[in-house]
Amino acid sequence: MSTIKAFISQPMRDKTDKQILAERTRAIKAIKKQYGEDVVVLDSFFQGAPHDAKPLWFLGQSILILSQADVAYFIGDWKKYRGCKAENMLAHEYGIKTIEE
Repeated sequence: MSTIKAFISQPMRDKTDKQILAERTRAIKAIKKQYGEDVVVLDSFFQGAPHDAKPLWFLGQSILILSQADVAYFIGDWKKYRGCKAENMLAHEYGIKTIEE
C-alpha cells in the first residue's frame, strides 16, 4: 500500500492559529483512522502568508497543494465558505476522493 497524501480544507476566518491547528489535529486522526498511519498531510495552513494577501491568493496556493492530494478532508461548516466550496468542487471535478464532516 502506498502513502496517501491528504489535503485538509477548513474555514479559517475569525479563528486563532490554536483553533485551526486543533481542528487539523482532529482531522488528521480521522484520516489516519480511515487510511492507516501511512498518511502524509499536505500543509495548507499558510502561517507565513504575505501581509496584504487577498483571499484569492490563498485559494490559488491551496489549489496547488490540492493538486497533489489523493484525498481531501473538509472540516465543519466548510459549505459556508467560498474557498472551501471551490476546493470541494475542484476535488470532485478532478477525481480526488473527498471526506466531508
